Amino acid sequence: MAIATFDNILSDLKKQVYHPIYFLSGDEPYYIDQISQYIQDNVLNETEKTFNLSVLYGKDAEVRNIIDSAKRFPMMSTYQVVIVKEAQELKNFENLAHYIEQPLKSTLLVICYKYKSLDKRKKIAKIIQKNGVYLESKKLYDDKLPGWISTHLSAKKYSIQPKAAALLGEFLGSDLSKISNELDKLIITLDENERTIS
Repeated sequence: MAIATFDNILSDLKKQVYHPIYFLSGDEPYYIDQISQYIQDNVLNETEKTFNLSVLYGKDAEVRNIIDSAKRFPMMSTYQVVIVKEAQELKNFENLAHYIEQPLKSTLLVICYKYKSLDKRKKIAKIIQKNGVYLESKKLYDDKLPGWISTHLSAKKYSIQPKAAALLGEFLGSDLSKISNELDKLIITLDENERTIS
């Protein structure tokens, strides 16, 4: 699969179209967090999570441990989920290529590679693009923030006046996680029947 977008990945996940490898990278952590959290919360039910969900951290894990976890078969479930957070801290990251070349179809290996992008000339990048879902999450430019704010709110069935969206974008900066949290706080302050932020 080629480089995917956040919306495409989330749409497939909601339709329960799963892939064995999710490589989520880039400067904007918001999309990486949203996708990995959606997979963690929704692919397995609460009972299945007990035996089939592993969350590892790049600075504490070794490639061998990640591969061993990914090669296990699920217990009393169709899938198992292995999430590697802070994968950019992982030593010998390229050694994951051996597993990514022939991943287990019953495992969803989610690699969260924040604040960096993988060098696309490297062998592992080519293997990931061939066998997995590859997201490169880029920071939004300031002029795109008001549009993002409007779209984000419309997904929650709210709207915002253009001037208010521009002010929020200018005031909060380009950290999408921070903007999302502040919008949630604004929604709470609205009257019950009010659907527009002004």
